[in-house]
Amino acid sequence: MNTTNSTAVQVQANTPAVQAPVLQVSNLNVSYGSFKAVQDVSFFVQPGEIFGLLGPNGAGKTSTLSAIEGLLKPSSGSITVSGYDNRTHPLHARACMGVQLQATSFQPELTVAEIIQLYAGLYGVSLSKEQIAVLLDDIKLQDAAIKRFGQLSGGQQQRASLVIATIHQPNLVLLDEPTTGLDPQSRRQLWERIEAMRDRGHGILLTTHSMEEAESVCDRIAIIDHGQIITTGTPQAIIDDNRDRPEVIAASRKGRITLEDVFIGLTGSMVRA
Repeated sequence: MNTTNSTAVQVQANTPAVQAPVLQVSNLNVSYGSFKAVQDVSFFVQPGEIFGLLGPNGAGKTSTLSAIEGLLKPSSGSITVSGYDNRTHPLHARACMGVQLQATSFQPELTVAEIIQLYAGLYGVSLSKEQIAVLLDDIKLQDAAIKRFGQLSGGQQQRASLVIATIHQPNLVLLDEPTTGLDPQSRRQLWERIEAMRDRGHGILLTTHSMEEAESVCDRIAIIDHGQIITTGTPQAIIDDNRDRPEVIAASRKGRITLEDVFIGLTGSMVRA
């Protein structure tokens, strides 16, 4: 008996399989005429991971998200969602993603329960009234089922929007500044829901201007500026790798280096339009 080969087979069998990224962005370029909004951007999001995309206004975040969603055609590069190229198989790629925008408008004449029923049907998901009631109870909106969407508070709207965006259990969830304008309680509650989605195996791409949010919920982040990725890593690794840079030390206000200090040190202190 060849013990060497049998040991190798045993080790191979006990080694967990490496999961393919739920989102792979490779050498992405987006141009508006002669202006290059995104330049050779590459990153990936794993299943069960919250990946944050941070950058000042005009850095290229929205153009990157729009390209991933299939709303604009890149100049070059590739984007795959759950293995589907979003240019050659756009319907398959879109079916694998859920999108929650910063501001969402739903049919004003419909109640919250009716909107959930409508979008579930669009995704081919059959929901009974009892199942919708369970969903609303889960997001603490059981008493808002007959309210119009516009009658909800900001936090309630975001919770309802997140349920609608993920009603079909997509592999990839895109969240565009989901907690903007929310009070601390609503923000924390939404963080918990986002973390619960990650724990269920969803890959999540999150854009945010909140460094506290990025540090609290993101497993990895990328900082983008002038259309290019400056750095990628865990929040703490990015802090550790840049804490001794003079521009980061100059940005520090609390005596200890924070992610916000690194962000300002790397992208500059000038206010963007």
